[in-house]
Parts: sequence; C-alpha cells; structure tokens
Amino acid sequence: MRKAYHEELDRIAESLVEMTHLAASAMTRATTALLDADVHLADSVITADAEIDAKREEIDLLSFDLLALQQPVATDLRVVVTSMRMSSDIERMGDLARHVAKVARLRYPASAVPPELRGTFREMGQVAELIVEKCGSVIARRSIEGAREIERDDDAMDALHRDLFEQVTSKDWPHDTETAVDITLLGRYYERFADHAVSVAERVVWIVTGEWGNEANGSHEDAEDAASPKG
Repeated sequence: MRKAYHEELDRIAESLVEMTHLAASAMTRATTALLDADVHLADSVITADAEIDAKREEIDLLSFDLLALQQPVATDLRVVVTSMRMSSDIERMGDLARHVAKVARLRYPASAVPPELRGTFREMGQVAELIVEKCGSVIARRSIEGAREIERDDDAMDALHRDLFEQVTSKDWPHDTETAVDITLLGRYYERFADHAVSVAERVVWIVTGEWGNEANGSHEDAEDAASPKG
C-alpha cells in the first residue's frame, strides 16, 4: 500500500511537469502565430488548451483520492494540497497562451504587433518559454535555488512589460487605439504568464521548507487576472 501511495505522489509530480511542457509549447507556438500572423498555428494552440485542462482535472482527482484514502501528513500533505494549486497556476498559463493565440487569430491576415515591437515580443516569448521549462525542473527536483532563478527571470519579463507600456503611452505612439489595446493586453498576458510561474516556484519552496518565501503569500492570486478574459 505504501509503495502504491508513493507511486501516486510521483505520478502527480510527473503530471505537473508534463503540464509545464504543454504550457511552454503553447506559449512558444502562440508567439510564433502572433509574429507570423499564422492563423493555423493559432488555431492549434487554442484547440490544444483542452489537453492542459484535462491534465489539471486528472491531477485534482488524483489529489482528492489521496487525501480521502491515504490521509497524508507533514510534507506529503503539503505535496498533495499544493499540487492542486500548482496545477491551477499552470492551467492558467495555458489559458494565457490561448489568449495570445486568439489575438493573432483576431487580427489575421495582419499581424497584431507593429514591426518596431516584434523584437520585444520575441524576447517575451523566449523568457516565457524559459521560465515555464524551469518550472518543470523545479517541480521535478524540488530545487529551492531553481525557484529563486525563476523569480529573477520574472524580473526580466517585468522589465519588458514596462518597456511596452512606456511605448504605448508615449505621446509619440504612431499607431491607432486598436493597436494600443492589443499591445497592452498582449503585454499583460506575457507578464501574468511569468507571474504564475513564480507562484509555482514559491509553492515548491513551501513544499520543501514548510515556509513561504518573501512573496509567497497570495500575491499572485487569480484576482490579478481580471485584465485577462477567461473565454
């Protein structure tokens, strides 16, 4: 029974890591669709989001079963409870990639991103891919140092987001209001994607130490997602 129990705990961790790979692929492909105005790629991201949702449901059901049948305590209890929160964070990352793909689809056959901002969005996509892949490694290894690296990577995303905001609000902004709205929303999607990665990292620290980090106190809760449509 104990062997089966620990195998189920391992299965939860493996499924979380798989979710991070799916989220990384989604945001990478969404960024390409956005920059290349590739409607078919955008559609594939939108459709594939269902796989991430299904993974979250699988993890949650398995976690509920373990809570009910095994009554875990101490670190094991933290693993099970926190895994449900992490699955929610990663599922939301998939949603945010889907939002990027939807903007790409909405503006097809044009690109939603003006030429002078393409480099910024390409870099945001690279940071997003890096940060979510690091999440998978942090979950698998329960690495506190890796979690701290993710917080530093988030600083890079925040800087890119601030740069976008400054350009959109500049009196020299050369584009129309529709483009300004698109860029504002897109920047927010990438910034929130990274925030959820930080939330995952903070939860791993809590699993390992039983203590919250400096910001692991609900600062990245879904209330901040009001600017991101769920549909």
